[in-house]
Amino acid sequence: MAPVIGRRLRRGTVTAAVAAAAVAALAASQAPGVTDVGREGPAAGVADTPPPSGDSATGDSPYFTDLPPLQSPVPPTAPNGGDKEDEAGVPATVLDAYKKAEASLSKDEPGCNLPWQLLAAIGKVESGQARGGRVDANGTTLKPILGPVLNGNGFAKITDTDKGAYDGDSTHDRAVGPMQFIPSTWASWGQDGNGDGEKDPNNIYDAALAAGRYLCAGGRDLSVEADLHKAILSYNRSTEYLNTVLSWLEYYRKGTHEVPDGKGVLPDDRSDTRYPGLRPDPTPSHSPSSKPKPKPNPGNDDKPGNNGGGSSKPKPPGDGGSQKPPAPADVDALANAGRGDLVAKTGNAFSERVAVRALTESGEFVPKVKVRFTVSGDTDARFEGGVRGVTVTTNSRGKATAPVLEAGQKAGEFVVQARVLGHAASRIDFEAQTVARVADALARTSDKPLVCEPGKEFAEQVEVRATHKGKVADGVAATATMIKSATDASANDKGPYFKGADGKPVRTLTGLKTGANGVLKLPKMYADGAAGTYLLRIVTEGGATLTVELKVTAPEPDATPSPSDSASATPSTSPSASTSASTSASPGV
Repeated sequence: MAPVIGRRLRRGTVTAAVAAAAVAALAASQAPGVTDVGREGPAAGVADTPPPSGDSATGDSPYFTDLPPLQSPVPPTAPNGGDKEDEAGVPATVLDAYKKAEASLSKDEPGCNLPWQLLAAIGKVESGQARGGRVDANGTTLKPILGPVLNGNGFAKITDTDKGAYDGDSTHDRAVGPMQFIPSTWASWGQDGNGDGEKDPNNIYDAALAAGRYLCAGGRDLSVEADLHKAILSYNRSTEYLNTVLSWLEYYRKGTHEVPDGKGVLPDDRSDTRYPGLRPDPTPSHSPSSKPKPKPNPGNDDKPGNNGGGSSKPKPPGDGGSQKPPAPADVDALANAGRGDLVAKTGNAFSERVAVRALTESGEFVPKVKVRFTVSGDTDARFEGGVRGVTVTTNSRGKATAPVLEAGQKAGEFVVQARVLGHAASRIDFEAQTVARVADALARTSDKPLVCEPGKEFAEQVEVRATHKGKVADGVAATATMIKSATDASANDKGPYFKGADGKPVRTLTGLKTGANGVLKLPKMYADGAAGTYLLRIVTEGGATLTVELKVTAPEPDATPSPSDSASATPSTSPSASTSASTSASPGV
């Protein structure tokens, strides 16, 4: 896709609360994933692989359950081309970390046969590939990725093991980092994958290598199905989790590609909806090292994970105590719940849908809120049904998804606004773009010369085929002009012409468009009385140009002999000759 938006959300129109909620939505991830295995039933042998007892790498924390697309991803070098599948993209630094972990283990533990795609599958379900690749140049997450407090309220109960060094909670543990290790597991399995002298669970290089060694534990051979299943279940003791990871593993094995850091697809659906996953996570006041240190208690009861001087038990996420359930009036912000840039070609439907979440100030979901989506701007984009505005009610998880957005025939940028009815401050704008279909090459479908006599009609009509990067370019706008010369593209005032609706000569045609097969056939052409060689130039959206030569010539001389020529070519039949002949032939003379 030639144009790049990269500005999906119009930040200038989002309140500080919205921005905070959006960041929090990314920060509280836990684990995404699933593929065809999850959709079509358990993988072979999964039903016979019961979840193991004992500890797990993540403390059996929640994980993301988004499924990969049904179709296989298209590798970037696929011979048939095509747009790369968004879900198959892995952020550059994250992908590098997975591959380096595989390379390291292939040397140190060659019998394990760890594929980097397994790390990618687990990274997808655990943190959405480090929140779509939101890491710095060294691979450390820009914001901590922390799971819910493991206090036994809807989750496992794991008493603090790191004195809050990694997770900011000195009472209970939380899963930490892009691979979601609980602190006690990290203490045993933490690695220094980037060679900076530290073992940081928030660093993707360290976490990926640690995850690889953890999966290879006990002499497992991950090329053996039974060992592969045991390894995944040791990460999270759930058969559903196993199916999810296996699905993404199969998906990534079919092909993937690198995307820029921060541009990965963010997951949405979690395995436990009781935990909103949108609360801001406490940011450690130090850079974690291989030796956890107690974290001073800031004494702020309002921050999740910090007990301050109040209750000895932290409030579980989403627990409002005696407070009434969130109501529409409690909406403090709308957060972006979509997944990608809103870009479509003219005449197409947008593959992405605008979606938002209604949140309270503390990041809890607000259900049954009416959200109004409105299309504005100088294009003819509309929601399905041809409407510019539609109202949608948020579901139990506070999410409202707009109908499919359809691009019209006019290219340009526009805005889709989402706002809570009755709450003017709760608003968020999404930038969108309709991109013109383009061609980069034109060629005639016939090589017959285009010749005509003055005052007559050309026998052949000009027909061309448009392509873009070697593929058929359908629906591409074009113009055709009888130009003055190769260096002067202005319309000619003599020579060949088309006929307008009124029958008068027209030498410029606009509003043309290639058909479904990329072919454009021009109307019939006519010649005026001026003989000569002329040029027709066709130009498409995107810059494809073809100049066609037209000839108007006088008729060839008639080859039929004239009467005088015939007489000269006929033997003489003069009277004298005839008389002589007849006289000599007369008898008796």
